[in-house]
Amino acid sequence: MSKGILRILLTILMYAGVGLFLFPYFAGHITVGIPFMIIGIGCILVCGFLRCYLTEGDCGRIPHHSRDW
Repeated sequence: MSKGILRILLTILMYAGVGLFLFPYFAGHITVGIPFMIIGIGCILVCGFLRCYLTEGDCGRIPHHSRDW
């Protein structure tokens, strides 16, 4: 699987996690939706970190080439 396809797939899964997290708010059942929120947060974190580290290394250190001032 190429990096581009993997990045798109993980981005879609991240947004699905956001939708899953927000579902109880839109449905009006916040007290029953706590498991949805926990699963949504987990999906966002896992897919976000995987997207970052597996595709382009966006979470790595930024190379420092010049002075800060």
